[in-house]
Amino acid sequence: MPDMIHLLIDGEPCSVPRGTSIAAAIMISGKPVLRHSVAGEPRGPVCGMGICFECRVTVNGVPHIRSCMTTCEPGIEIRTT
Repeated sequence: MPDMIHLLIDGEPCSVPRGTSIAAAIMISGKPVLRHSVAGEPRGPVCGMGICFECRVTVNGVPHIRSCMTTCEPGIEIRTT
């Protein structure tokens, strides 16, 4: 069994294998929308390699973190939309 870590996504507990990207953890938690554009359109991961910036979330109070490029750490708090 993989080494699991625990974190919060929009206040809900989530457990994922160590080494999981934040984008993958959010998808595992069942949330397809990570944020909304200024026009109100839903956004989610598009490129998966940090170029498009569509996967930005807030991590531990720091906004605009690219979730596809950031690995989950134990106890982090992630905020989407």
